[in-house]
Amino acid sequence: MQIPIFTVDAFTNRPFSGNPAAVCLLENDLGEDLHQKIATEMNLSETAFIRKLKPGDDFTKSSCFGLRWFTPVSEVPLCGHATLASAAVLFHVQKNTNSVLTFVTLSGELKARQEKDHIVLDLPLCTAYPQDLKEVEELIKAAVGDMSVQDVRYSPDIKSLLVRLSDTYERSVLEELKVSAQHFLPVEKTGKVKGVILTVKGNSSGKGYDFYSRYFAPWYGVLEDPVCGSAHAVLGSYWSEQLGKKEMLAFQCSRRGGELKISVRSDGRVDIAGQSAVVLKGNLTF
Repeated sequence: MQIPIFTVDAFTNRPFSGNPAAVCLLENDLGEDLHQKIATEMNLSETAFIRKLKPGDDFTKSSCFGLRWFTPVSEVPLCGHATLASAAVLFHVQKNTNSVLTFVTLSGELKARQEKDHIVLDLPLCTAYPQDLKEVEELIKAAVGDMSVQDVRYSPDIKSLLVRLSDTYERSVLEELKVSAQHFLPVEKTGKVKGVILTVKGNSSGKGYDFYSRYFAPWYGVLEDPVCGSAHAVLGSYWSEQLGKKEMLAFQCSRRGGELKISVRSDGRVDIAGQSAVVLKGNLTF
């Protein structure tokens, strides 16, 4: 069997930055276990599988596809950067002729559209709720040590803990923070946390960023995700409330780094826009 496969760097316009995702185009149904085997083989934070929903569908002409995402160890319910990567393959490689693509996923229908040199994802806005500090005290200490923490929230939608560092910290402090995410696993006692978002307020004067973040998901086999779209569905909700803004520019300051444009909508959704670079085209053969 041969399956067309691509590697796309998402939320960047430069190869070897942003967040890489593998994207597979499935002409036919794939055995359930093969999804995970391929994702494990690719060993990226996510491998996306685009599938045709009915006979006669065409990757160049159809506007609606099934989409699933797998980390090296498990399937996940939502992945922004691999959705952007999937749309990039359809728009830029397959030359899909539609202005809007719809993906049927575990998180419902997600839409992607082209807007100049960006792809805009229409994602659910994920609220983060106040979190009892005592429940997650050890986890926070494992993440940031003795650093000053200004706010802690929990998002049940993506099972992530949002930890806002004190506004006295600059971007460089977050970038330089040494995080051993594997140490999160034994100290997470609630059973509900599957990801940790660290964030700090930015400086939006001029062309500055409204906020910065890093994201860790060792529960999914991803120690640090370079740029996470689904985390920004939470961050967009949180910082929109905190800053009183609907339009924001964000930067995820991992080693690779990536930029996201965020627009919080009044219908409980969020538009997250980013650029992409296709860096590999080939075929899986097995």
